[in-house]
Amino acid sequence: MKTRKRSNAPIFWLLFGGGGMMAALFGPMLVFITGIAVPLGLLLPTGTMSYPNMLAFAQNFIGKGFIFVVIFLFIWHAAHRTFHSAHEIGIHGGPLTKLMTYGVAAVVTVIAGVVLLGLGF
Repeated sequence: MKTRKRSNAPIFWLLFGGGGMMAALFGPMLVFITGIAVPLGLLLPTGTMSYPNMLAFAQNFIGKGFIFVVIFLFIWHAAHRTFHSAHEIGIHGGPLTKLMTYGVAAVVTVIAGVVLLGLGF
């Protein structure tokens, strides 16, 4: 009986889809709030994104989780898109290409987790 090799592609497509959804739903809002609204004093009080407030947000369990999920899903979405874009321009997906794209995403994920845990609770 011949065994069929299992693919890990569904895992990467799941992360790609989750990251795409986060990027579509939260990306423009995050850019607007952090890049336009707060610096110009629109909609939010001036001290909303001060260092002590943002540190308190990053030390809160829910805030820490939100930051990690955004970084995690955005970077894996970008890695999968980069992998398939490389294929489109003629760099075909061998082990080195997978290592470069998904390896960077894994390293960034670990770094984000370590930094967030290092901030304390």
